[in-house]
Amino acid sequence: MIPALLAIAAAFCAYIQWGDEIPIPNFDKDINKKEAKYIHDVNKKAEKEKFERAKLNRNPSGYMTVEEYELLSIPKDRMTVEVDIPKFTIPADMIYVPQPSYKIVRYNNPPGSPEIELSKTFYQKRQQNAQGIVSPDFTKLIYPAIYYYPNSGSTACDLFVINLEEAKSNIDKILTANTIHKLSDPILSTDKTNDNYYTFRTLTPIDFNPDGSKLLVKEKIGNSRDGIWKTTPVVYDFSTGVSYDLIEVRDAIIYYWKENKDLNLDDKRWDVYPLGFAADDPDWVIVNAVAYTGDTPVNLGTWKVNTKGEQSRLITFTNSEVQVSMNGYKLVKDGIVPSAITEKEQKELEKIEKAKAKQKEKADKEEVKALEKSYKAKIKEMDAEFKESQKDYNLRKKIQGSTSGDEVLIKYKEIKAEQEAKKQQQLEKQKEKELKALEKQKQKEEKKRQKELEKSNN
Repeated sequence: MIPALLAIAAAFCAYIQWGDEIPIPNFDKDINKKEAKYIHDVNKKAEKEKFERAKLNRNPSGYMTVEEYELLSIPKDRMTVEVDIPKFTIPADMIYVPQPSYKIVRYNNPPGSPEIELSKTFYQKRQQNAQGIVSPDFTKLIYPAIYYYPNSGSTACDLFVINLEEAKSNIDKILTANTIHKLSDPILSTDKTNDNYYTFRTLTPIDFNPDGSKLLVKEKIGNSRDGIWKTTPVVYDFSTGVSYDLIEVRDAIIYYWKENKDLNLDDKRWDVYPLGFAADDPDWVIVNAVAYTGDTPVNLGTWKVNTKGEQSRLITFTNSEVQVSMNGYKLVKDGIVPSAITEKEQKELEKIEKAKAKQKEKADKEEVKALEKSYKAKIKEMDAEFKESQKDYNLRKKIQGSTSGDEVLIKYKEIKAEQEAKKQQQLEKQKEKELKALEKQKQKEEKKRQKELEKSNN
């Protein structure tokens, strides 16, 4: 008795609170229609999520699926990555900041002068990319990468190649050359064993031959506390990928001074300086030899050795007769761009950047509109299909309630055929209406054109 009274009281309270009858759940007897409606709503929600995700993906963020992350994480070819020319950021409170200008000059000028200069931060960063040399046809840049091993105080070196971009000016080719575009394997490398304390091994490019097919390099081996021990000329052939150590010229110099002057250079401190390729014959490399006496160095002669290190010859004891070609290039600062030019360029860049930003914003809005239009069209299509399927379902259910057996299928096909015929008639009427409107528009334009011709003739 008490539970029944409590139930009546609860119902009465609900009636007073809501001011209406107690809502009775509406259980739809047709489960198929209810299920179809549920699936349709789920599909629409999925389509909306897809639309919202497409809008977010216009500017990629950290919110993504595993599949999207894996797609973006696919390794890219380093040679196809674009690198912009470095730009100097101008502070907001500065009207003019000096901008450096550049020019292209000969790399091996004077002959034999290229050397590696280590920066102050080399021993902290433990690596440095030194000055590079550009080939005569401006297709590649060669640069040395020097490494420092603090556990032994020693250094080692690799020589890398960067292929320069074609569709740019020569200066822009060099400015945009980036180590990200280097070939993965070095063309030359020094010994990287660091068991000897304070030893250094470096590779310094000297010059290309005139057609850029060969590169002359000097390998220097020494000790930071004892000086240079030995310099070896090396020629790398790009056509074959083979390098040649021109050690034969050192043996020839030792033999000459022993036989002719009875001087044993093995007991002396001496070295060679590669100068470049011979101007009259690029198949020969010019080398100068010098002995150290503690005071004024003694000239041991200027020699030439062929690019494969098979023959060596003494040229002269004076450098006046030696002609060395200069074929490679490098980029150097040429001063400062005048403030008037910099300010004018800055204004032009601001205009261009504003125009680009405006165009980007417009393109972004158009992209959002296109996505929204596509989404609405898809929802409209889904609603139309769902409505059509529901009508079809109601029709089949109605036929099943009034007929039985094979008559159900026959009756269904007849009604569908009638509906299809009516739909086709409506489409044809719509086409006719559109064609008439188009014809009327053409006639109107033709009349307007005729009037304009008459006015121009008068």
